[in-house]
Amino acid sequence: MLSGVGCASKQTPAARSGGGGSSRKIGVALLGLGDYAESQLAPALQKTQHCELRGIVTGTPDKVKKWQSKYSIPDANVYDYDTLPRIANNPEIDVVYVVTPTALHAKFTVMAAEAGKHVWCEKPMAMNAAECQRMIDACRKNKVQLAIGYRLHHEPNTQTVMQYAKDKPYGAIKEVSALAGDKSNGEDTWRMHANMGGGALYDMGVYSVNAIHYATNDEPVRVVRARQWAERPDLFREVDEITEFELELKSGIRAYGKASRGDNDNKLEVKAERGSYHLEPMQAYTGVSGETSDGVELELEIDNQQAQQMDDDAQAILAQGAPKAPGEVGLRDIRVIEAIIKAAKSGAPVEL
Repeated sequence: MLSGVGCASKQTPAARSGGGGSSRKIGVALLGLGDYAESQLAPALQKTQHCELRGIVTGTPDKVKKWQSKYSIPDANVYDYDTLPRIANNPEIDVVYVVTPTALHAKFTVMAAEAGKHVWCEKPMAMNAAECQRMIDACRKNKVQLAIGYRLHHEPNTQTVMQYAKDKPYGAIKEVSALAGDKSNGEDTWRMHANMGGGALYDMGVYSVNAIHYATNDEPVRVVRARQWAERPDLFREVDEITEFELELKSGIRAYGKASRGDNDNKLEVKAERGSYHLEPMQAYTGVSGETSDGVELELEIDNQQAQQMDDDAQAILAQGAPKAPGEVGLRDIRVIEAIIKAAKSGAPVEL
């Protein structure tokens, strides 16, 4: 999807500055000032080369002064959820980065797109495939880019695994397993509520589902089996604490995935005809690394995954090229997640 010009107020940064070769930085407004925005994205934006934090959108007025003081954000670049449409008239803001609970991603992505701003949206992309498609359609209609926050697509060791999936240096891939976990203490955050997109499958399973795809360069065609449960039902009253699933891919590969809020599983393993390789951890913010069966170490390092992600996505806007993880990638994963939920409920395979 290419960025473009819908009207004078929606002119892209590349067009305003004379093309993709400009040194102009992309102005970013963070929408949703929760923990991830505060602890990861805002600090990462201080390290980027091609974009910078210029605005905030929040439903919590008490946070405004703190953010303004820390990041020198002027009053003119502060919005709440009701005043978001006014961002259309602010040339300082080029991108709205949606960092709300999953259930609100579609609403705010559409609002930002209709204001003529490019959208970066955190994963999982939305609650269901219909919402994902609505987001894609809104961005396409308004000629703005939509990139999903799959930071690992910008991480160098993960990129090596992606290349292995295409080049197959160890022969045809036979099996893949992707385990993603983060032990929760059961605090009553939005991730504990089903209607907000909580639970292990949405929160951590998106890593496993996405990893199965990029580690094989293949498409799931069937959920063979799935199970969702809670080891601590007193804490996980509404949502799954653990989800396990098995997928059949188009080529016949069987893939095993696990998502957990009860342990710290964090590994991607690929077995092929003439060897194997793994990443462990596979989805940590730092230290993603691994090794191949013949001793090749996968240990390239970057300073900050989120900074790399946002710089890459900013460059895609400036060059009017495609982002590494467009909306279609998020839609694909949500379709699989919906099928896993259906298979777990029915106890039967589900076709994709």
